[in-house]
Amino acid sequence: MSEKVNPQSNQAPTHDAQLAAENMAKGNEQTPAVDTEADYEASKAFSVSEIDRTGEGAQAAAKATAPNLEVPKPQESAPKAEATGNPDDYLDMARDVHPADREAKNVDDEIVQKAMKKGEAAK
Repeated sequence: MSEKVNPQSNQAPTHDAQLAAENMAKGNEQTPAVDTEADYEASKAFSVSEIDRTGEGAQAAAKATAPNLEVPKPQESAPKAEATGNPDDYLDMARDVHPADREAKNVDDEIVQKAMKKGEAAK
C-alpha cells in the first residue's frame, strides 16, 4: 500500500529539508510515494546471505562457534580436616585468620573482673 508523504516545513531538521517541504507543499516538486510493505518484503531478501541458503551455512556456523580449547573435568577432592579435640589447634587457626592477635597478651580472670566492675551501672 503506497502512502503519500505530507511534508511539513516546520518539522524539517535542516534548511534544505525545509525548502524541499515548502516546494512540495506549493507543488513545485513532486511528493514521493512510500510503499512500506513492498520495502519490507524487499528487505527480506537481504536478511539471508547466500551461504545460508545452502547447507554450507550451518557447517560454517558450527565451525565458527566450536570451542577451541578442551576444558578438563574438575577433580573432586575430599577435605583433609582431622578432628583433634585440642583447643590449642583452634587458637592457632584463629591466629592464622587474624594475625594481629598473635602478640596480644592473655587475658586473665582479674582483668575480666575489673572490666565487669567498670561496666556496672552506678547505684
